Amino acid sequence: IAQGLVGLRNLGNTCFMNSILQCLSNTQSLRDYCLHNSHRRDLNNNNHTNTALMEEFAKLIQTMWTSSSSEAVSPSEFKTQIQRFAPRFVGYNQQDAQEFLRFLLDGLHNEVNRVTVRPRGNMEDFDHLPDEEKGKKMWAKYLEREDSKIVDLFVGQLKSSLTCSECGYCSTVFDPFWDLSLPIAKKGYGEVSLMDCMRLFTKEDVLDGDEKPTCYRCKARRRCTKKFTVQKFPKILVLHLKRFSEARIRTSKLSTFVNFPMKDLDLREFASDRSSSAVYNLYAVSNHSGTTMGGHYTAYCCNPENGEWYTYNDSRVTPMSASQVRSSDAYVLFYERPAARHCLEAMIDGGGAWSARNAFSN
Repeated sequence: IAQGLVGLRNLGNTCFMNSILQCLSNTQSLRDYCLHNSHRRDLNNNNHTNTALMEEFAKLIQTMWTSSSSEAVSPSEFKTQIQRFAPRFVGYNQQDAQEFLRFLLDGLHNEVNRVTVRPRGNMEDFDHLPDEEKGKKMWAKYLEREDSKIVDLFVGQLKSSLTCSECGYCSTVFDPFWDLSLPIAKKGYGEVSLMDCMRLFTKEDVLDGDEKPTCYRCKARRRCTKKFTVQKFPKILVLHLKRFSEARIRTSKLSTFVNFPMKDLDLREFASDRSSSAVYNLYAVSNHSGTTMGGHYTAYCCNPENGEWYTYNDSRVTPMSASQVRSSDAYVLFYERPAARHCLEAMIDGGGAWSARNAFSN
């Protein structure tokens, strides 16, 4: 049997966690980082950082990929560590899978950050530079503080441009992002596509009234337009469909079907620089079925070894057809650059089957 097809026991409403863990287990570069014990080189074993979260995560991934039985694994040791890092996950309440992913990646990154002494914050002014240069400088500045395998894989850079409606002055800000939270487009007819949601996310917004920012050139609060573009696309692009409304009293859920491509998602129209490589293939989905009150999370993942799709429903792992992957339960989509997959086995043994167990034993 193919490896990595191991379920995770539900410890009590922990399907949100299991769903994300399976998506990450099928993220080939992250899996290999754990299987080859490369994370050990990067662990910050100084007094200030506890590295137990990364160690438990790696241990779990190793168990899921080297286990000789198809028996479900209990992620309880891992849960102990994630709740130490993020106390909101203490207990057994249903939680939001995308929030969990955010906290988990942040926690893993902190423990394997290659930067152990952060430089003192000096406010260099890059405003005089052309945008392309400014973006590069801001990215380099980010890496001086945050630089890890996790950042290598998941972090991109977003550019927001603010244009004054009075004088036309345009100021730009560059921010790193770990995922993009996309509003779900509303349509009177026809189905909603992922591109519709991306266009809604990047469309020009008018800031007026109370929201008016201060224009740098006019030195006064002015009506402005704001627009997002992607300055740097990450190797792994995580797209979060905002199905849950923000209303604190009673959250409601949108069950709109959003059509997303499995192959060749081309996002070049959203790039700040048209020459960016921005074509992705889907390899995992975290799904939420049911209502906000009583919902359940599962994952659909493409196994990096055999290219087949499987449903991960807590302890149960079952084969599925690729045609079933798109559904109105899709909540968090995991895309990767096509070059990332299936080239590793060719490198290791000229294209024969590559076994995770062999990689782990040396």
